[in-house]
Amino acid sequence: MSMHFIWLNAFLGHARRNGVRLRKPRRQPLEPALLYEVEAAGWGRVAATARRFGMRWADTWAVETEEGFLIQSLLEYRGDYLLLRTGQPLQGAVLESQAPAFPAALRVERAMRDLFGIDFSGEVDRRRWIRHQAWTAQCHPLRKEFPAHGSGESPVPPDLDYPFLQARGTGVVEIPVGPVHAGIIEPGHFRFQAVGEQILNLEERLGYLHRGVEKLAEGRDAISLARLAGRVSGDTTVAHAWAACQAMERAAGVQVPDRALFLRALLAERERIANHLGDIGAVCNDVGFAFAMSQFGRLRELWLRMNGRLFGHRLLMDRVVPGGVTIAPDQDAIDDLRQEAHWLRGELETLVRIVENTPSLQDRLIGTGILDRETALELGTLGYVARASGVRHDLRAESPCAPYDRLRVTVPVHETGDVADRLRVRADEINASLDLILQILNQLPEGPERAGWTPPPAGAEGLGLLEGWRGEVVAYVRFGGEGKVDRYHPRDPSVLNWPALERLVRGNIVPDFPVCNKSVNGSYAGHDL
Repeated sequence: MSMHFIWLNAFLGHARRNGVRLRKPRRQPLEPALLYEVEAAGWGRVAATARRFGMRWADTWAVETEEGFLIQSLLEYRGDYLLLRTGQPLQGAVLESQAPAFPAALRVERAMRDLFGIDFSGEVDRRRWIRHQAWTAQCHPLRKEFPAHGSGESPVPPDLDYPFLQARGTGVVEIPVGPVHAGIIEPGHFRFQAVGEQILNLEERLGYLHRGVEKLAEGRDAISLARLAGRVSGDTTVAHAWAACQAMERAAGVQVPDRALFLRALLAERERIANHLGDIGAVCNDVGFAFAMSQFGRLRELWLRMNGRLFGHRLLMDRVVPGGVTIAPDQDAIDDLRQEAHWLRGELETLVRIVENTPSLQDRLIGTGILDRETALELGTLGYVARASGVRHDLRAESPCAPYDRLRVTVPVHETGDVADRLRVRADEINASLDLILQILNQLPEGPERAGWTPPPAGAEGLGLLEGWRGEVVAYVRFGGEGKVDRYHPRDPSVLNWPALERLVRGNIVPDFPVCNKSVNGSYAGHDL
């Protein structure tokens, strides 16, 4: 057992006392996680044991094989990852829900019922989540026999009868917002119950951007899958592509050159900075402080132009590929990047001081949309949403992949959990990323930017784990014959952050919903897949 898993025997003992036996298979194909098999009858109990032990639920997904379903649940504890696996038949699959222990699992289990036909007992919510009205209740579009082109009606009938939760009483009103919004944001429906302007409850209805990403992955080669992964959520193209490549490289046993790993980290930190710059301006704009929107938008635009000039794409799409990267910066480019980092730090210092010392702005941000630490932990929130509520989790520091294991990583954490702190965390993370960029440029090793690719054998699996700009990104890949992908499952941080929005708006006024929403900034596309 690795020294990193010194807690594992204690957890296994807790599980045995709760009547759950975990068996370690001979083969460990899913590093860095430890894989343990669980009897199906203990699926719910092992989750309850993990919750009491203090573990965090990260994801659950299914894999269809000729023998049946493999259902896998990823848990995290102090930077270590445990992958639990159980089997179910292709027909009549039923497992006990893990949602009573981990509320974040509920929507994922609802999606698995929709897409695979796997049922979960003991949960309270059996409403459709992803499919809406695109297919009948008997169609499960991630099953192997289901055609990639679909078989539903065109156009899809409107989803008019979704049973939103109801609140009744004197003065209670219901406010529907979306799924089509003003402006250019993605579609999502928000149903409020309010008294006057005060929000009693918010319920989200997502899934309108379901594009069939996991189905589209089937049968692709490694390069094609990396391109698809980079389009799971367009603002997180580097992180999703890197996580997918990590999974494929581990399945294939491909060693990525050191230089390529450092350049991947450079791209990931540039992606983080660009998004945080845009979000800081947008948060301020949602309460009428247009000055910040224009200034931070200016900085983001200049940053993206440098991406385009040096790396060939403003958003860095298709720069991360299996075995490495497609960029090869020369010394002039490295000098430009170093100079740009120093320039941005100076600009940021001035603008953040203005933001923090404008009373009319801070009056709208401080105390708005509070997510306390206990709720953040209960929901398993990630990234800046969690760190603004005092939850430090960051893979770059706690479970670092190369090259972060050779870099000094600062993790900014604030405690209040309001919109103001979610904005402060973003500003602090920009400075932390600038520090990382300078370290990367100063330590950038010589050597190739890409290794050769060797297709893995059928049945080979890999797991990718990476700290994207929104938080932890998960990717699972299983290969079929001829080096083609049999199953790709990505998990965006937004899956765990969207439920936090429902909690943090309660008790706030309706006009503050836009700024609360932007302070979380969940990806619709990354959630809907």
